[in-house]
Amino acid sequence: MELLLYLVLGAAAGVLAGLFGVGGGLIIVPVLVLSFASQGIAPEVLTHLAVGTSLATIVFTSINSTLEHHRKGAVRWPLFRWLALGILFGTLLGALTAASIDGPWLQKIIGTFAVLIALQMAFDLKPRASRDVPGKPGLTAAGGVIGWASAIFGIGGGSLTVPFLVWRSVPMPQAVATSAACGLPIAIAGALGFIWTGWNNPLLPSWSLGFVYLPALLGIALTSMFFARIGARLAHRLSPRLLKRLFALLLLSVGLNFLV
Repeated sequence: MELLLYLVLGAAAGVLAGLFGVGGGLIIVPVLVLSFASQGIAPEVLTHLAVGTSLATIVFTSINSTLEHHRKGAVRWPLFRWLALGILFGTLLGALTAASIDGPWLQKIIGTFAVLIALQMAFDLKPRASRDVPGKPGLTAAGGVIGWASAIFGIGGGSLTVPFLVWRSVPMPQAVATSAACGLPIAIAGALGFIWTGWNNPLLPSWSLGFVYLPALLGIALTSMFFARIGARLAHRLSPRLLKRLFALLLLSVGLNFLV
């Protein structure tokens, strides 16, 4: 039953990764928290385990969605390079920050973030393209902030990277595609950081590699790799407004549940 849950979760995360340029963590983390709680995993570590596992799964969704966007010629690789430099350092710092936060408080932080993103998606709040793309130092600094926050929330950074790039006058399709590419360094650095900070923690269940739960990683990765390409193709064909609002409703309910 758990494997079936992880397979379905991977499919949903994959579609979201390709469609919106997010890594799927906004849906993976809450579901994993509920799943781990039902398995009786210690509350002191279950949120960190969900975040670390989410980041590890984003490695697979990011690779496949990025390849599909690259085929469309939409990834701005020069921007990616300098964003990625900051992302690597910021994500490692974010993993250390998350490790220092108690599990219940980490859930409330993630819940607050989920509610804010839900409101942003529901009302289609977007920054106006009012500034040009910054230089290399500016991109690196932005990447550092995005990576730090993404590691704490267990996300691929799309909900932060896409608005930033749109604000800096990058067209939406290119912003989504470049955000998908940025999910890879976030996922790799974040997963390594959570493996390190959770290494040999006595409260973790069997088949854990630090704060990464291998059965969940395997199940989610199996389906997310395929469905990420489907989501990326849909992003170039469909208007995602209705789907975004439905996703926003789901995020709102999850975020409020975490807060309450």
